[in-house]
Amino acid sequence: MCCNTKCWLIAGSVIGGLLAILGGILIPVGDIVIKGEIDKEAVIEEGTIAYDNWIVPGSSVYRQFWIYQVLNPDDIINGGKPKLQQKGPYTYLVRYAPKYNVTQNNNNTVTFYQPNVAAFQRDMSIGPDSDTYTVLNLAVAAAPGMISNVFLSIVNQAIKSSNSSLFQTRSVKEVLWGYRDPFLEQIPDFIIKDKMTGVFYPYNETNDGPYVVYNGKDDISKVAKITRYNRESTLSYWNDDYCDMINGTDAASFPPFVDKNAPLYFFSSEICRSIYAVFEKEYTLEGIKLSRFVLPKFALASPYDNPDNHCFCKDQLISRNCNASGVLDLRACQGGKPIFLSLPHFLYASEFLLESLDGLSPNVEEHQTYVDVEPTTGFTMHFAKRLQVNVYFNRTSKIDVLSNLLSEFMFPVVWLNETATIGKDKANEFKSSVTTPMNALGIIQIVFICLGIVLFLSCSITLCVRSRKERRNGKKV
Repeated sequence: MCCNTKCWLIAGSVIGGLLAILGGILIPVGDIVIKGEIDKEAVIEEGTIAYDNWIVPGSSVYRQFWIYQVLNPDDIINGGKPKLQQKGPYTYLVRYAPKYNVTQNNNNTVTFYQPNVAAFQRDMSIGPDSDTYTVLNLAVAAAPGMISNVFLSIVNQAIKSSNSSLFQTRSVKEVLWGYRDPFLEQIPDFIIKDKMTGVFYPYNETNDGPYVVYNGKDDISKVAKITRYNRESTLSYWNDDYCDMINGTDAASFPPFVDKNAPLYFFSSEICRSIYAVFEKEYTLEGIKLSRFVLPKFALASPYDNPDNHCFCKDQLISRNCNASGVLDLRACQGGKPIFLSLPHFLYASEFLLESLDGLSPNVEEHQTYVDVEPTTGFTMHFAKRLQVNVYFNRTSKIDVLSNLLSEFMFPVVWLNETATIGKDKANEFKSSVTTPMNALGIIQIVFICLGIVLFLSCSITLCVRSRKERRNGKKV
């Protein structure tokens, strides 16, 4: 029969060992529990966390615009180098209307339309959107690229009769959302029927879609990934299987358990292509650990540096035999309008574009596009989509206001920053429903393992010491 102390030490060693084993068992079990809960809440169907933030973004989404004011319009027309100055931001609330015509399909997909809306935010802007600036005349600059050479004499006469020029004074609201152009009104309908123009015309009260995305019910690794856009599984702009792929999500969320060693793919109808971001760093926002993925320079590189981009090169003359970087030709998806997209201030673009004008100064901090993702759920908590809209035009003797230009121009009109950041209330809600339970389970695992090890070792060591003393005392007797 053993003494009470010895029995307690043996019991302590056994209990300690069991606690340590239980803590170890809870690690894989806990991971299974967490994965099961995330798999359930990440599905796009009514009643889940993902659905509530999918229908209407949980954080306000804003678009900030900077207009490029032209400082020397007459000098440019007479062969001078453009001097530009950005004016902004002018801020609009977007993505505040819920997705509509949402339909859950039998093949574990969901169909929806995304409404296009924009509400001006005076308190977040440098002035009212009625502010006026001297800007590029979009219609005049784009006309030679859209109209056959046969009709350029009509274009030239229309410019004169409407008292138009290559530059004009317009309000921010007109430049962004559209206005009825006097030059276009002089053009016969059989050449150009729509007399409205604007960088984003038409936008308000229109919609984007329909989209079809996986809801994740059968395979959570596909949740939110776009399978069809405008009723097609591929695009038709680039005449190439690779460039016409619709790949990834819309970047509002990604499948859970994000791997920072793999790129995140997303599709944007505004840039008419799929693209990707790569991991840059981890940081904490409102107490939530996030992974930042950035749009890399390589994604916008010339086909010479990135062969995958060969199919995005649509015009070897403009792209300098496809050696130009950082500019995307959107004419195929913009009805022939000579619209070219880049990052703001020609970030990551070829030097000759930046050298062709004065007033631009690219820097990564202000002009880079990125998305910050909570890696366990795949939810986007912060992002900045930054784009610049440029119009291409060149010298032509058939139009007077273009006849003396210095050369061709990739002319910046406006750049935007579409951004959203999770607020404190939504962050606390996320932490209470997701982060806190996960952390609590992790703490329990660590406490069980540490307490078990300490209890096992202390009791075992004490038991050994007592046994040795008892043997030593027994020999002396």
